[in-house]
Amino acid sequence: MNTNNATLTIPSSQRKVSLAAGILYLLTFVSIPTLALYRPVKRANYVIGAGPDTAVIFGGVLEIIVALAGIGTAVVLFRVLKKQNEGVALGLVAARVLEASTIFLGVAFLLSVVTLRKAGAGADALVTSHALVALYDRIFLLGQSFMPALDDLLLGFLLYQSRLVPRALSRIGLAGAPLLVAGYIAVLFGLIGQHSSLAGLSAFPVALFEFSLGVWLVVKGFDPEAVAALEAKTRV
Repeated sequence: MNTNNATLTIPSSQRKVSLAAGILYLLTFVSIPTLALYRPVKRANYVIGAGPDTAVIFGGVLEIIVALAGIGTAVVLFRVLKKQNEGVALGLVAARVLEASTIFLGVAFLLSVVTLRKAGAGADALVTSHALVALYDRIFLLGQSFMPALDDLLLGFLLYQSRLVPRALSRIGLAGAPLLVAGYIAVLFGLIGQHSSLAGLSAFPVALFEFSLGVWLVVKGFDPEAVAALEAKTRV
């Protein structure tokens, strides 16, 4: 009787986890407007120009939200994924934290340009501002191109093995990760532009995987049989 009751409560108890993870994954997409919001700060003479800094600051806030949400996805899912493979699940948390750290650093670079502008640093700060923007572009390439590939490779593996979501969904992450790495390497060696259509195409499968996973976790949640199998595995 107790075993049956425990089994019946498994989907309900894990629903909160899947719902929270799904919402956090969808929240990682709030930074999409930053490409437009950061356009002013990347202009050559921004630091000596006039006008509001609101767009850049708002873009920074959005990226901070993304960084925190990214950490949240791994931490929330760790409770379930560790039952499949604790080492890999812990690696996912570490990778997400590292990715978030690069995002924080990138935001700091651009907000430093805003600080120089508000302080009236003038033409003497042009070289510094250009260097900070270049550093942002480089750290973005690492933190939001390479690291997501590693994240989704680990996550795709865990989800594929555990069957918590349809394997077809997991395969998108597993297939998208190498494609994103290939795009990252191509940009790194100057074969394609960082904001070119080819670079965007290489990132599309990973973006599709994370967005689809977020929607699935919010709407459907984990597969009850897979959750039960993981629970049984941990009791052995």
